Amino acid sequence: MKKLLLLLATLMVGGNALAKDRPVVAVLDFTNETQAHWWQTDVGRELGGMLANELVSTGAFKVVERQKLDSVLGEQDLGASGRVSKSTAAKMGQVTGAQYLITGKVAAYEENTSGGGGGLSFKGISVGGKRNKAYLAIDLRVVNATTGEVEFVRTVEGHSKGGGMSLGFSRGGFGGSLGGHKKTPAGKAIRAALIESTDYLACVMYDQDSCVKEYRDKERSRRNKSKSALSLD
Repeated sequence: MKKLLLLLATLMVGGNALAKDRPVVAVLDFTNETQAHWWQTDVGRELGGMLANELVSTGAFKVVERQKLDSVLGEQDLGASGRVSKSTAAKMGQVTGAQYLITGKVAAYEENTSGGGGGLSFKGISVGGKRNKAYLAIDLRVVNATTGEVEFVRTVEGHSKGGGMSLGFSRGGFGGSLGGHKKTPAGKAIRAALIESTDYLACVMYDQDSCVKEYRDKERSRRNKSKSALSLD
């Protein structure tokens, strides 16, 4: 009986030792450096909300409610500037209880249409008869809310294509200014980029296992591919 109790106690201690504390994060409004046709006044806030939802879906994070951010965002105008200073990061960490602040920026976007057939096109979105292709790049930064230091950065970029309005999603979340784009290449590229971003953050900030090497290799491949577009002497 004593041996059984000892074994159970050992298993319980071991289980507790293996348990991880989930990082507490706050997601700020996205900023934009492109001329994307789908970018409107509220899109930065909507993308921040979508990223927060995807972070929760990973099971690796505790995400601060948006209401806790609003007063600080208003005072510092962080949603518009995209900047987080060391003093501001510390203040936001104290007010919201967040350990990390996550900022996102749409760094590049391009959409074009190719192929044959009929169909209609309006503001860069084609419906019917053609195949659309969208390129999107998102820059992420994770700022330590105590020190103000940038601890993680990631650029997620890629292409998304599909036949007009036939595209769909396995996960919801589009609404507001983005509601009309959820079945377009732009919408598909946005969702894929957000999922890839949160998978990466869950890996480096929570799992910290073999996935770290996988993402390191993926990042090296991305950088090499981007660099190959330029002819270096």
